[in-house]
Amino acid sequence: MLPVIHTGADAGIFAFSPFFRRFSACLFALFREKAVFIKSGRFDNGSEPATDGNLPSNRFRTDIRDDTQGHYMNGTQTLMIVGTALVAALVGYFLHRLINTKRLNDARDLARRIEEEARKEGQAQKKEIILQGKHELIEYKKEAEQELKELERELKIKERKLEEYSEKLEEKFEKATEKEHELLGMEKEISRKERSLEEMKELLATKTAEQERRLQEVSGLTAEEAKARLMEEIAARTRHEAARTMRLIETEARETADRKAKEIIAGAIQRYAGDYVGEQTVTAVSLPSEEMKGRIIGREGRNIRALEAATGVDLIIDDTPETVILSAYSPMRRQVAKMALERLIQDGRIHPARIEDIVKKAEQELDVQVREVGEQATFDAGVHGIHPDVVRLLGQLKFRTSFSQNVLQHSLEVSSLCGMMAAELGLDVKMAKRAGLLHDLGKAVDHEVEGPHALIGADLAKKYGESKEIVHAIAAHHEDVTPDSILDVLTQASDCLSGARPGARKELLERYVKRLEDLEGIAASFQGVSKAYAIQAGRELRVMVDSESVDDDTTYLLCKDIAEKIEKSLTYPGQIRVTVIRERRAVGLAK
Repeated sequence: MLPVIHTGADAGIFAFSPFFRRFSACLFALFREKAVFIKSGRFDNGSEPATDGNLPSNRFRTDIRDDTQGHYMNGTQTLMIVGTALVAALVGYFLHRLINTKRLNDARDLARRIEEEARKEGQAQKKEIILQGKHELIEYKKEAEQELKELERELKIKERKLEEYSEKLEEKFEKATEKEHELLGMEKEISRKERSLEEMKELLATKTAEQERRLQEVSGLTAEEAKARLMEEIAARTRHEAARTMRLIETEARETADRKAKEIIAGAIQRYAGDYVGEQTVTAVSLPSEEMKGRIIGREGRNIRALEAATGVDLIIDDTPETVILSAYSPMRRQVAKMALERLIQDGRIHPARIEDIVKKAEQELDVQVREVGEQATFDAGVHGIHPDVVRLLGQLKFRTSFSQNVLQHSLEVSSLCGMMAAELGLDVKMAKRAGLLHDLGKAVDHEVEGPHALIGADLAKKYGESKEIVHAIAAHHEDVTPDSILDVLTQASDCLSGARPGARKELLERYVKRLEDLEGIAASFQGVSKAYAIQAGRELRVMVDSESVDDDTTYLLCKDIAEKIEKSLTYPGQIRVTVIRERRAVGLAK
């Protein structure tokens, strides 16, 4: 077997030629087989080689030569094959190298072309970017120039305004300088006059002191004593003269004004045909039987709790037979609770879920009913163009009472009386009716808003676009605001008439007695009053005075003072007449 020496180039050939690797493997297998045969000493026919101790025959030698020649021939063939393989390897190597060289050249050409194309494309993009940058630079330059021109224009305008303002300031400064000079001259003149006045005051004080000294020497009184005595005499004389004049003026005015007012009021009352007693808000619900109380309460009180939570009304279930009492400050809540409870009693199904549904339906029905009542009230009064929210507030007055008088019925009555008296006086009838209808508008929300209902109603009327005259008439009908027009006085008078007529309002006995005691106590608190009596259900107060300590003129002033104190101290429906009586009796005996 011949050794094979591989060079670096051959190693590269072997590594890159699969054919040569397979061929080398075949040669290596063949040489290995021959080497095994020679080492083992066996021939192809299976005979052993000759030894000195055992010589073969001639025939056998001949066979050995033949076999040996055959093996020699096979070795020559092997060398030929090896040479052919070497030639083939060299040819493959050169072919492979030629192919690799061609591929390498092709790759270089391709890389060169790609590089050239990339260079051209980069130059094109570079030119495009440069052009785009130049275009944008031109645009920015134009915009900057435009902005600069705009700024220059604005700057010129501001400079022109500044110049004008500077000129005006200069003019004002010149005028101010002139006025300052004038003021300085006036100050000098005033200072001179003040000095002159001070000198005159000093002279006058000196003369006055001299006169007072002489008067004190003549009269024997000091200046303070003389001043006090003089003031007392003037006050007494003026008081009696003023009282006498007031009495004469009021007597003359009363002779004409009272007669005319009585005629107008009497005519309005006779013509008005409204109900005497308004409808009261009902807070008691009748039950068909006593068993219904248990059903209203429900298991462990869940029904009554659900009804109270949904309506905001307290249900009072006591020993009153077949009656449930509803207690709440809001009349609207009481009405919702009343409607819901009556429907639940009629339906018979009473449980929390049903209670909530019925209360919601009752609220919706009451809202519709309130709006319908308000619209009917405006129609009955002949007043139109009222805001829908004001109409709704008017409807709520149906469920509001004042001294047991229904407020909506009272408002309709005041509206009618206002219209009649305005017609007699030749005033705007529609405006008078409007003021009378809306005068108690604040009572619809006075349980939610703090303040007098007259001022609350005036704010609501102003909010919903009523005229200034109507707003002021509403605010002044209880003198929370001073009346300053005939419409204010008409509204106030109609309100008093509606509340003062017999049967219009009711009072509890305790409140009635307390009011009478307060009236008599107010009268008795004045000096000179001997007795006081409240008569005609507290609508008139008669005061008896001591004739020795109170004269006729003081009697008149005392009557005014008592009336003013009653107005400030008490709250009452209608008006109260105050009569002060001074009587002098002479008693003689005939013997």
